[in-house]
Amino acid sequence: MAYETLKVATDKRGVCQVTLARPDVHNAMNKALIAEMRDAVRNIAGDENIRVVVLTGEGKSFCAGGDLRWMEANAAMAREGRIHEAGELADMLYELDTLPKPVIGRINGAAYGGGTGMMAVCDLTIGVRTARFGLTEVRLGLIPATISPYVVRAMGPGNARKVFFSGRLFSAEEAHGLNLLGQVVAPEDLDAAVEKEVVEFLQAAPGAIAATKRLVHFVAAHDHEKNRDYTLTALADAWETEEGQQGITAFLNKQTPWWRKGKKQ
Repeated sequence: MAYETLKVATDKRGVCQVTLARPDVHNAMNKALIAEMRDAVRNIAGDENIRVVVLTGEGKSFCAGGDLRWMEANAAMAREGRIHEAGELADMLYELDTLPKPVIGRINGAAYGGGTGMMAVCDLTIGVRTARFGLTEVRLGLIPATISPYVVRAMGPGNARKVFFSGRLFSAEEAHGLNLLGQVVAPEDLDAAVEKEVVEFLQAAPGAIAATKRLVHFVAAHDHEKNRDYTLTALADAWETEEGQQGITAFLNKQTPWWRKGKKQ
């Protein structure tokens, strides 16, 4: 589909690049971008030909957070309207976080506020060393509410306190130390670093990746007894899938399963 705020393109390998395409406002999020991202994520989730997603921004920035005009519109709303708009953003982040495909954040530039939330729902992030980051909500008298489940998960509570409470900007190197960025590279090396990770993801069975993503979400939120029951059942299910049977047979017979050939037979 054609979008006004996004560019979505998939190559023959099934690698889908989703680009935030509002470079004139540093890819800031507004009502349209949030709605289009939710639509794009749903389409990607249902497309079995897509195996890896790369999320990035057009121009100099990754995402500057909330668009000023969108924020002005929210400020003029009654309480119920603000809750609704925040809910749309929260649902978009959740849908991206639970997308049953691996998501690589290609962090091409600065990310502030909600932009860091977009980073935190990626499964892996690679950013340029010239980028700057910030969770600046408290400087506006607000709080980093809807993004907090993902940013706190990525950073840990202690690290989140370091940057939540002051709203100060910080470097790519510090973002790496805070576990917000997985890797920091020179701008000219960004595409090569992303491609290296794409190739690794393409070696894995797509159904197994989706099941493992669900596994990570479940075990992080439950106690030992529930995790024991879930993991035993999930493993038994995995053995019985077409991928599991083909993968083990291929391994034992020194063959190549379809997902490493790039196309289902």
